[in-house]
Order: sequence, then C-alpha cells, then structure tokens
Amino acid sequence: MKRVVVFLAVAFVLTWAYEFAVVYPLATGALAGLPAGLTQLAVGGAMFFPALAVVVTRLVTREGFKNAVLKPRRFKQAFPWFAVAWLGPSVLVALGAGVYFLCFPGDFSPGMDYVVAATQQALAAQGAPAIDPDLLRISQCATLVVGVLLGGVVNIVPTFGEEWGWRGYLVPKVASRLRIVPTLLVTGVVWGLWHAPLTALGHNYGMGYPGWPFAGIAAMCLFCIVTGIFLAYVTERTGSCLAAAVGHSTINAMAQAGIIFSATGGNPFVGPGPTGIVGGCAFVVVAALMLWDLHRREKAGTLRMPQAGLPDGTTKADLARGATAPATPPQR
Repeated sequence: MKRVVVFLAVAFVLTWAYEFAVVYPLATGALAGLPAGLTQLAVGGAMFFPALAVVVTRLVTREGFKNAVLKPRRFKQAFPWFAVAWLGPSVLVALGAGVYFLCFPGDFSPGMDYVVAATQQALAAQGAPAIDPDLLRISQCATLVVGVLLGGVVNIVPTFGEEWGWRGYLVPKVASRLRIVPTLLVTGVVWGLWHAPLTALGHNYGMGYPGWPFAGIAAMCLFCIVTGIFLAYVTERTGSCLAAAVGHSTINAMAQAGIIFSATGGNPFVGPGPTGIVGGCAFVVVAALMLWDLHRREKAGTLRMPQAGLPDGTTKADLARGATAPATPPQR
C-alpha cells in the first residue's frame, strides 16, 4: 500500500496547505480589496490536487502512467452508465427534495420566495438596483434546466481533478487489497476528511450549528460515502473515472436545486438539498442497492474494478526488463 500512502500524503498536505494559506484568508476577509467571487474560484482550485497527487505518486514511485483508468470500455457497455452518471444525480436530487417537501410541506414555496428575497438583499448590499422578481424566477428555472441538461459538463474540469484521484486511483488501489464494501466505506471517509478544512469554514453545512465543526465533518463523511458509492459504481461499470467526473459534475450543478423551492432555505443536515439526511434519501437508497450489487458480483467473481497503475513494488523499469510483478490478491 506504499503508493496509497504516498498518494494520500500528497493529496492531503497540498490541499490543506493551500486551503489554510489561500482559501481561509480569502473567506475570512484577511485579504481585503479582492473580488467577492474569488473565494469560490479558490475553493474550486482545491479540486485539482487529487489529480496532481496521482501524477506525483506515479512519478515518485516510478509507476508510470499505465492503467490510468481513463479509457472507457466498449461503447455499448459504457454509454448507458455514462447516461446514468449524467442524468441520475438530477433525478435523485429531485426525488430527495420531493420526499423532504412531503415531510415538511410548510417549507415548500413554488414561488421561490426565499431565493428571490435573498437575491434582492444581496443586490441591495452591493448597491445594485433590484431586479423584477418574475425575471429572477425565470432565471432560476433556466438554471435548473441547464443543470439537468448540461450538469455533466459544466464542472467537468475541476471534478475530473478530484475523480482521477479518488475513483481513478485510490478506490482501485484499495480494492486490490480489501473487499469492495470496506473499500468504499474507507475511501468515502477519507474523501470526507479531505474536505474537513472547507467544512469547518462553512462549506455545505454552514457554521455555528451545535457540534460545529465536527458534526459537519461527520455529515460530510457520510455524504461522501453515499455519493462515493454512486461514483465508484459508474466507474466500475464503464472502466473509466471520466464517468465519475461526469456524475460529480452533475451533483455539484444540482446540489442547490431543491433549495430554490424552500421557503426558509432549508437545513443542510436535513434537506431539501442532498447533503441532508432527508433530502439525500434517494441517494442513500440507490447507493445501498449499488453496494449490494457490487458485493454480489464480487462474490460471483464478475466484478470488474479497473486496475490503477502497477502492483506495489513493481516499477515501469521492472516491466521493461521483463521482471515478474509481485502477486496481487485476485478480484473477488
């Protein structure tokens, strides 16, 4: 597991150092006079470090770039699962929000009153003129349509930065040593902890809630386990982490969709957003079914988890000399 250790060390050290040195000063106002949107761009920049960690690990350990988990399997096999990655998160977000509003009907606002009021307040704070509420509602509806149709590509560059690391390297590496269920549980927690500095800063769950920031970090770990199972599943089905990048892009694009119709803005721990236990219930159900299917196919010997790079102890030079690679546990 040497390469896993190197990958995690590089990913965590670089990401956390960047977030504490760049994102925190921006978010807390320590760097005055900079554009307000720069903080969001800086947060997005952190998503590239897992991919950088893959590059560094492959170079430092002389693994090379064999088995990069990028090329999908045959079109007929891969295409349906790319479609699931593209459209599935939108469906699950909508179903989860629907369950939330059934449980909390008083929070449903078809007129998008909360979002309209919050937007007007933000404009007033910036000294900008108010916008007609109906135009704001049309804009929000257009955003939803774009999110459903184009969500799979609008964030594809930064989400690839994460997914080549997590689903394209870490998950296959760990799966070569552990069974699939503990693999996805462990890597989901790792992914959640990687977000910890941003979670403590208020990303996804806000600040000031009881148990801050540890409750938010724990909730993020659970959310990452669930969504990580979905993303690992489409990776396994297609043979490519590009499917995970597409699914991750759609999740990010649609994460706020349910909140548009909330009268209060919702609660990130409850819903209607997918980070909440109720708003994310559809993701939980589907992830459980996917995990069961992965476990079933592992027992049957038909699980096709991609191989990332080379086995531990083998280098590209070893292969060039015709050296025998160390034995690795067979896929179960």
